Amino acid sequence: MIRKSNLTIRAMSESDYSYMAKWLNDDLVVEYYGPRLTLEEVIAKYGPRINNEHYVMPCIVEYKDEPIGYIQYYKTPKEQLEIYGYPVEESVYGIDQFIGEPSLWGKGIGTQMISSLLDYMNSRIGVKKVVLDVKSSNKKAINCYKKCGFRFVKKLEHNYSSMEWEIP
Repeated sequence: MIRKSNLTIRAMSESDYSYMAKWLNDDLVVEYYGPRLTLEEVIAKYGPRINNEHYVMPCIVEYKDEPIGYIQYYKTPKEQLEIYGYPVEESVYGIDQFIGEPSLWGKGIGTQMISSLLDYMNSRIGVKKVVLDVKSSNKKAINCYKKCGFRFVKKLEHNYSSMEWEIP
């Protein structure tokens, strides 16, 4: 799907369930991305996404040909648009992501993977606006998102904030 330098973003497959279960049981990853999921829960949640039975497009991030994280994109559902404060008729996409190998945090990989996905979404799908939510305490992620061109929009419930990226 996307390949830039040492980074690849590809569609998630059933062979990736074990990576997701490992990452979603790592204390540091769960602290920011959560919730903790068993292998069976990973299969139940991500299986429909892999089989195109869900609106979310799930992807695995590889660094130097090794799976290191997860990123997904989707057209934001109307009920989520209302929470974020957008008109329901507006075309806004959402992304969610994490690097599942904490030893790779702080090395610029997150910025590279998000920027690469934004470029792909804009050039291939024509996406002009992307929104995400982030824990207000996740300073590393917030700095990464700012480097990628996101700006704060508003505070949400449960100590989260929404951020937006937009093509002018």
